[in-house]
Amino acid sequence: MSDTRRRVKVYTLNEDRQWDDRGTGHVSSTYVERLKGISLLVRAESDGSLLLESKINPNTAYQKQQDTLIVWSEAENYDLALSFQEKAGCDEIWEKICQVQGKDPSLEITQDPIDESEEERFEEMPETSHLVELPACELARLEEIADLVTSVLSSPIRREKLALALISEGYIKKLLQLFRTCEDLENREGLHHLYEIVRGVLFLNKATLFEVMFSDDCIMDVVGCLEYDPALVQPKRHREFLTKTAKFKEVIPIRDSELRQKIHQTYRVQYIQDIILPTPSVFEENFLSTLTSFIFFNKVEIVSMLQEDEKFLTEVFAQLTDEATEDAKRRELVNFFKEFCAFSQTLQPQNRDAFFKTLANLGILPALEIIMGMDDLQVRAAATDIFSYLVEFSPSMVREFVMQEPQQADDDDVLLINLVIKQMICDSDPELGGAVQLMGLLRTLIDPENMLAPTNKTEKTEFLSFFYKYCMHVLTAPLLANTAEERKDLPEDSTKVNPVCPGALRFMRRIIGLKDEYYNRYIIKGNLFEPVINALLDNGTRYNLLNSAIIELFEFIKVEDIKSLIAHIVDNFYKALESIEYVQTFKGLKGRYEQEKARQSRSLTSFSLLARSLEDDEEMWFNDEEDEDDADAGVEKRVEEDFPESYGKFMGAKKVKDSEDKENLPKRTPSGSFKFTFSHSAGTTNGSSSTSSKPASSASPAAPNGSSAKVASLPAAPMVKAGLVGLVDYPDDEDEEDEEEDDEEEELSPRKRPRLGS
Repeated sequence: MSDTRRRVKVYTLNEDRQWDDRGTGHVSSTYVERLKGISLLVRAESDGSLLLESKINPNTAYQKQQDTLIVWSEAENYDLALSFQEKAGCDEIWEKICQVQGKDPSLEITQDPIDESEEERFEEMPETSHLVELPACELARLEEIADLVTSVLSSPIRREKLALALISEGYIKKLLQLFRTCEDLENREGLHHLYEIVRGVLFLNKATLFEVMFSDDCIMDVVGCLEYDPALVQPKRHREFLTKTAKFKEVIPIRDSELRQKIHQTYRVQYIQDIILPTPSVFEENFLSTLTSFIFFNKVEIVSMLQEDEKFLTEVFAQLTDEATEDAKRRELVNFFKEFCAFSQTLQPQNRDAFFKTLANLGILPALEIIMGMDDLQVRAAATDIFSYLVEFSPSMVREFVMQEPQQADDDDVLLINLVIKQMICDSDPELGGAVQLMGLLRTLIDPENMLAPTNKTEKTEFLSFFYKYCMHVLTAPLLANTAEERKDLPEDSTKVNPVCPGALRFMRRIIGLKDEYYNRYIIKGNLFEPVINALLDNGTRYNLLNSAIIELFEFIKVEDIKSLIAHIVDNFYKALESIEYVQTFKGLKGRYEQEKARQSRSLTSFSLLARSLEDDEEMWFNDEEDEDDADAGVEKRVEEDFPESYGKFMGAKKVKDSEDKENLPKRTPSGSFKFTFSHSAGTTNGSSSTSSKPASSASPAAPNGSSAKVASLPAAPMVKAGLVGLVDYPDDEDEEDEEEDDEEEELSPRKRPRLGS
């Protein structure tokens, strides 16, 4: 649907009583079979998806607010709102709602939101009228009016009835006329009553009343009534502040009178909510939800109107970046943009994205670079707030800009990110509020975890390379400066390296805490423990923060068993540290070091045993063949005596097989190596070893192509249990292992083979 009359934004009220934007689309009213009734449908203008499907229930209370809003509740804690682009579209849908419910479209609310229990109570009171009867608006009856307004706040029905009565009789303007009279007469008692009345009317929480109270000809009198709080000895001067101190400054003339009026109204209503009205009690906390919504929708409208005025924004940016612009004017411009960005948070996500992209295209980042370099603290603070909005919106956009800067500037100090670092380091605030804010922004920019955007897979490498080349020296300059200064309290003959400052020590502890071998190798290569150890030795026996921090650093290395650092420390510094006995940290490091050396030694021994076992096993294979021949002869003799007929047939077949084996030995495997087959099968069960094919001599057999197949490169060794040597030996387990191996060999072999390790 292309016409703008039906163009709406859909909002839902969250648990914090704030309106969440659910999207923009076009609304229609049609019969929905599934819901069995006329329903409001909103389809997204982006993809046609269904943003809202809500049946117009006969008993639901719908409210029309500010000519372009329709608000209702579908459940106890589920409020909905449609914000129309045009008044005509709002009126059209409102008429449809009233038609379904059989209500008069001239009303601003279709019916009272009555709960059952309260409705029953009022049915039992026949004298209760449909409208609250208001006393005559006279000075003498102000106390009576104040009591009435205060008494209805506990009843939703009576609040509704009072609101309808106030609207229908034009009562608000009559009350404000009385206020001017009381002020002229200096009638303090009457002014106190008017404070209670106006405060109570605000707590009625009705948009129709707000539209009257916050109109240009009424709002300052409303503020005046709220100055006379009976609890105060002297009235506040809110009107004086709003008219004289807080003057609206048009940094660029706003030609649209409706926009200007909306800006004035929003500022004043926000002031009433934040400054004038006291913090509501638990009982009153929901009384001002409509006031919050009133401000919210005003801000949405202001941002939308400003964003659509391209000529206005272009002119603002031109003056903001013009070197000829006076400092005072630039301050006004930057404060305007700060408020503009704050208002933008009310926009729906896609519109907020478009808003910041518009600012980026107009040159907000180069402008911030100029502003953040100014001496004015207020300007820098406002610029920091704007920068935080941009970083929060898109860190990648900021990174892309800062990486292009070195191509346009010769001096690294003027780069935007270096300006941020310098302001963080040089924050003059004793509480370091600005420094903490900038530190958070810097951390976001250099965090690799949010550099993984699929649209730019090289961002991580490119930005970190840029940062280390152009910015790291600025960030680490204070650390290097502190460690480079000479210690005046050391003896003249001292040749030790100056101790590390507490900031540098914490930095090193953080790096070691990462347990990253890349950083560990860098620390070892640069011999970076030397100044730390010298600081510990120079500190002597003093028990202070420096001593504890250094001891904790080495204790962490010991507990986490960071082997590369332990070896470096013990190899290079243990002689200087072994005298420190008031903690066991350094002796513990030496113990870890010796344990690791012993483990490595055992591993080397195990590898040597493994290699030697393969050689011994190979030699045994050849030497045992003669023994096997003798054993075979004994077996053959017994078989021949017991089974004479079968033995003759068996020997004939064996001779044929032996001749074939000699012809076919050795065979080449598919991988090109030579394979020898060893048969240790069921023959072992009757006390004999089965025969195996053996080469003609102990020399390496010749390969068919003239190369030799070396026995040492056999892919498999004979299946001898003693040849399986572990890579790590544990001294406590040696006896058990020896016994187990002996038992297994006795079970698997008719005779014990000599131990390979002996």
